[in-house]
Amino acid sequence: MPPTLLIADDELLLARVLEAELGALWPEARIAAVVHDGVAALDAARTHQPDVAFLDIRMPGMSGMDVARELIEFDRPPLVVFVTAYDQFALEAFERAAVDYVLKPVQHDRLEATVCRLKARLAAKAGEESDTGDAPADIGTMVDTDRLAQLLQRLELLERPAAARGQYLRFIKALVGQEVRIIPVDEVIYLAATDKYVNVVATSGEALIRTSLRELIQQLDPDRFWQIHRGTVVNIDCVASAVNQSLGRLSLKLRDRPESLPVARQYAHLFKQM
Repeated sequence: MPPTLLIADDELLLARVLEAELGALWPEARIAAVVHDGVAALDAARTHQPDVAFLDIRMPGMSGMDVARELIEFDRPPLVVFVTAYDQFALEAFERAAVDYVLKPVQHDRLEATVCRLKARLAAKAGEESDTGDAPADIGTMVDTDRLAQLLQRLELLERPAAARGQYLRFIKALVGQEVRIIPVDEVIYLAATDKYVNVVATSGEALIRTSLRELIQQLDPDRFWQIHRGTVVNIDCVASAVNQSLGRLSLKLRDRPESLPVARQYAHLFKQM
């Protein structure tokens, strides 16, 4: 079976250039879809189950990083190549994570090197399974999801506003009945997103706020508040232990709270040493 590719870039011209370059450098590959926003990229990935996803980091709706976080949860996650205009400081993060990238504007030589690496990884996996007599190559088993998840965390920090990196939120204001409750961040145990609100679970009780979880994350100290799921952020000081569940899943036991919090696969590496 020829490898299948997904291209996601909100700049239509650059997407067409990338499609044409890949067609010339990798004629045996099949480009399953070319889309121009993150939501469409995730939909296309679910539909086509591509072997390789070329993701623009900044796209409307969902960023390439958001899409990559969802892809990690796939049973067969694709190899990810980020299409980026980041500077050299950020590119060092890509190199450390062994995740490939293509700079904007697309450079033929760089893309050719990327294609060669992708071909080598696909061929190596196919050869291993041919030797063992196993089923046809499962590209998903080649993806180092831990390294990809770590890279996404580094990139998320780089995306944060400069002010948020040094001045973190001290209080959360929540409307409870007719009063505005002032909740010190030090008392927060975890935050859980609901349909339209975020539930703030603190030692003093619970309260709903309208601020989005993403906006809150940008204002919290990342050394203390860890995202463990798309809709959950936990105060690591309030975690008693990480428990292995079936199929490699993790859940967190909290101090002085009865509930356990599930950890999504993309964040499991945070607790590997616990």
